[in-house]
Amino acid sequence: MKVYGHIIDNQTRCKHYATDKDIIAIKFKCCNKYYPCYKCHNECESHTISVWKKEEFNELAILCGVCKTEQPINLYMDNGKCVNCNSKFNDGCKKHYHLYFEFKDIC
Repeated sequence: MKVYGHIIDNQTRCKHYATDKDIIAIKFKCCNKYYPCYKCHNECESHTISVWKKEEFNELAILCGVCKTEQPINLYMDNGKCVNCNSKFNDGCKKHYHLYFEFKDIC
């Protein structure tokens, strides 16, 4: 799976987010490309981000940088870890959910 953006390692960390738990890439609905974060997307694309609608949360749109498993948005939001290898994801990503997903209850 190709991940676009300013990647700094093979686990999808980028120049903007590079902690031990920054190991996901998100498939952006607007361009159908995986990026590690919205900043990478905005630096590489000339269009605005389209958020995934609630009824689309079963789409495979999250890529684990450790094992390269795609998983649905709803499992990513519910679990906070990879459904395949159990690697923990960064809890701080919740602060940016509104940029990727139609989800009004989290800020």
